[in-house]
Amino acid sequence: MIPEAREVHLSRKDRKVLEACCRSPVTLQRDLKRARIVLLAADGRSTRSIAKEVGVQPRIVSLWRHRYADHGLEGLQDKPRPGKQPIYTKTTDKRILKLLDKPPPQGFARWTGPLLAEALGDVDVQYVWRFLRSHKIDLVARKSWCESNDPNFTAKAADVVGLYVAPPAKAIVLCVDEKPSIQALERAQGYLKLPNGRRALTGQSHDYKRHGTTTLFAALEVATGKIIATHSKRRRRVEFLDFMNSVTAAFPNRKLHVILDNLNTHKKNEDWLKAHPNVQFHFTPTSASWLNQVEVWFSILQGQSLSGTSFTSLKQLQEHIDAYVNAYNDRAEPFVWTKKKVRQRRFKGRRITQL
Repeated sequence: MIPEAREVHLSRKDRKVLEACCRSPVTLQRDLKRARIVLLAADGRSTRSIAKEVGVQPRIVSLWRHRYADHGLEGLQDKPRPGKQPIYTKTTDKRILKLLDKPPPQGFARWTGPLLAEALGDVDVQYVWRFLRSHKIDLVARKSWCESNDPNFTAKAADVVGLYVAPPAKAIVLCVDEKPSIQALERAQGYLKLPNGRRALTGQSHDYKRHGTTTLFAALEVATGKIIATHSKRRRRVEFLDFMNSVTAAFPNRKLHVILDNLNTHKKNEDWLKAHPNVQFHFTPTSASWLNQVEVWFSILQGQSLSGTSFTSLKQLQEHIDAYVNAYNDRAEPFVWTKKKVRQRRFKGRRITQL
């Protein structure tokens, strides 16, 4: 049943607003129909005739006649709607975070979305994933850290960095270390071809045959970036000092400052140092071998020369590394610090909980 039609009286100002709304090309259809209903009602038209002309049900016409008569132009706006109450609230989020602070179920290495949902009991796993994504929580990613407990960290680090930034005049600064047990692995190599003959994917077999290992001793000249390298079967003090003899022979009558890590074979070599007064050893702080630039070169060697290769003999591996060293020295450049601003990332609250 249609309610009794309400009389609509338009002020001149309201009429201009509604007529402008009807003429505007950007007016929403719902607002256009409401404006036409009120304008036609103000002209004395009946509810049914307005409904037929506008293309709506008579009850809709009656609704907007009453709304305008009671509230004016504001009555033509939609009322706020409460909407559906959310299933999960901030309390749910706090429960998820609280659960993440606890160890995972027995037998599991870490929490997963399904494990969290199962432990909560009344939370869908899809909401758990959405919550984790919104808070940028990655359950799989892992951070590693290394904190040096060396009481002389500052002095040792300043000594090494000082050699990089301001090396002594007429002296050579070298970074020395070993890359032990490089395996000569023989793997089947191959590639996948597309129908047009192009190579689409290269790869290697999981099966391999071992042909021995080699230990690479390397010295990086900080000023030029060039490498002196030699191979050895073992990694003892004897092999280290033999390599240092070859290094000193490469720079006769020059003062050498050698940066080393805290490996036992690098220390307690006072007799050798007395026999070579032009050589001075500088040690990186404990658990801070990353200060040694030759470690960066070892990473380059692994990525550009060793990864994805196959060797049928130990000799072939050694020749391969020697060829890379020669090619690298032809275009060698010193490492340059390129980061303009250093920001130390701190753990939240500087608290590390060991499980």
